[in-house]
Amino acid sequence: MKVTYNWLKDYVNIKMPAESLADKLTMAGLEVTSLSQKDGDYVFEIEITSNRPDWLSVIGIAKEVAAITNSKFKKPPSKGAHSLNRYINKDLRIKVQDPGDCPLYTGTIIRGVSVLPSPGWLRKRVEAIGCHSVNNVVDVTNYVLFEYGQPLHAFDLDRLNLNDGINVRRANAQENILTIDGELVSLDKGILVIADSRSPVAIAGIIGGKNTEVGNGTVNILLEAAVFNQALIRKARQSLGMQTESSYRFERGLDPAVLKEASLAAVQLISQVSNGKITAYRASREYKIKAKKIIFDLNYAGSFLGFDIGKVKINKTLSALGFTVKKSAKDKLIVGVPSQRRDINLAADLTEEIARIVGYDKVPVSLPAIRPNAGQNTVRVLSGRIKEALVGLGFNEIITYSLIDRGFLNLFGDYDNRIVEISNPLSRDLGILRPTIIPSIARCISYNLSQRQPFISLFEMGNVYINEGQAVKEQLVLGMTMCGQKASFVNSTTVKEIVGFRHLKGAIESLFKFFDINEYEFNISGPDSVSLSIASIECGAIRRLTEKALNSLDIKNRDIFIAELFLDKIIPVAAADKTYKPLPLYPAITRDISLIVKDTTNIADLIQEIKKCAGKLLEEAEISDYYRGQQIPAGYRSLTISCLYRSSERTLTDSEINSIHAKIPGALESSFDIRIR
Repeated sequence: MKVTYNWLKDYVNIKMPAESLADKLTMAGLEVTSLSQKDGDYVFEIEITSNRPDWLSVIGIAKEVAAITNSKFKKPPSKGAHSLNRYINKDLRIKVQDPGDCPLYTGTIIRGVSVLPSPGWLRKRVEAIGCHSVNNVVDVTNYVLFEYGQPLHAFDLDRLNLNDGINVRRANAQENILTIDGELVSLDKGILVIADSRSPVAIAGIIGGKNTEVGNGTVNILLEAAVFNQALIRKARQSLGMQTESSYRFERGLDPAVLKEASLAAVQLISQVSNGKITAYRASREYKIKAKKIIFDLNYAGSFLGFDIGKVKINKTLSALGFTVKKSAKDKLIVGVPSQRRDINLAADLTEEIARIVGYDKVPVSLPAIRPNAGQNTVRVLSGRIKEALVGLGFNEIITYSLIDRGFLNLFGDYDNRIVEISNPLSRDLGILRPTIIPSIARCISYNLSQRQPFISLFEMGNVYINEGQAVKEQLVLGMTMCGQKASFVNSTTVKEIVGFRHLKGAIESLFKFFDINEYEFNISGPDSVSLSIASIECGAIRRLTEKALNSLDIKNRDIFIAELFLDKIIPVAAADKTYKPLPLYPAITRDISLIVKDTTNIADLIQEIKKCAGKLLEEAEISDYYRGQQIPAGYRSLTISCLYRSSERTLTDSEINSIHAKIPGALESSFDIRIR
């Protein structure tokens, strides 16, 4: 938005230099991005925020200047906007197809105009703000646009066919218009147009047509002033690739209260510079504006900002900004909000306005009050700790969309009865809310494999959405996967290992150990899945992707396992707090057991039997080596289980550990189909 120093002085008695005014405007929220001199005047270029369309006018900025400089705002001279009603003529018909598209449209007929070059003062003012001077009539519409913020358009009345009046409607299919800049534009039903009885004569809120523009031969004009739907103008402008001063304002919303005032100002100026006379006026409807009032506690501003402003200062500041202020009760005001201030809805908004004008530099610098939090959000805290633990285990976190494609979901199972569909999806690929996190992780696996990543370990914590008939269940889940070839450095040698189900299961067990979860078990629940339960409550599963899913993802010659854990079942049994455990005082003794077991043997039961046989001196038993090869019969595997013995009271001797450890092979052979190596 450009405005000149002298133009502002028409409304405010400014006594400070232009440079100082630029600083004050910037500190009040109207950022002056540049200040330049032109023809003995200063031109301010101001960055206007989208919530303040009232600043897209000289009068709107002048009101701010008056409040900032503690000066009086000089209202523009007016003979009363109601005086247009004297010229209401029912022969001038205005038809609005949909009031939602155009809440208010007015037309004013001015006859006997002399279209000439603009007088010097008018030409100088419009050119100072970057507009090209066209003629006296067009320059007046541009002048009023910048002064009041209300776009206007002047049609050559004699070039309009008004047998059916002025029509504000959506464009028909295959209609087009030659715009005033000479471009032939194709229209569609999403674009609002102003049309006469024959064809469109303007693209509403954006640009006028060439065939009805005001030129040297124009004698009679129709002056348009309107309020159009913001979203409709924005969409039309974007689809046409056009940006005009008018569309810029219509997109941000106009104040209907200004419309008649701006129309009358334009009529008076056109009469002044072209000798035209108003003969008819018509509005599409009577538009009433509902007044907005806010109850404001005078003590609220001080407590909100952290310092006392003073009741008199609050009253004066709000009044200077155009608010009406009436006393309601002790320390309470009824504040009437001007119609152009759509951004003001709460007492906090009024407080911000007061702070802007008083100056943010007046807010005292102080340390914030820090109050200890009496409680913790267990889910949030434990979710964060789970993520930290997984990162510590070598996993990388991913974040994917909750919206997926239904066809893609069907590759991972039958979820038809659990799907939550989106009523108006952005695209077919984002048509449903995911009922499982597995497809989202599978896509990431496919992408990383296509980038030739040798080893992938990923996790995602996110919500899934399940249709339960009358309601939608939103469930927090954890997805995990490991695949590829993992390289480890062991005894000065690099060892490469294909990771899969066992490694993913081991990562889950390590995670459970970190949170002191012990009563869990894995059970085969299908040909491609293993269920996980804690205290007999199902809380997740590890699934192998089907061949159909792998082919769709273009994954060849790999088994992919993905775990999905239900955190609403896991978090309640996880230990939120960690307790300190001192390091052991006495050394440990380790003994190994190597054996050959059937593939169907439950290893958890095997380890449980070892712990039972070894007694309380056995601190830990875990698999340290795994082998399946030529020397091992089909359907069997070779395991090495390391047993760590320790006492918290003394140093153990080899002889007592040997006697305990020697009992284990016999106990295992009697309980399981195994062979000791």
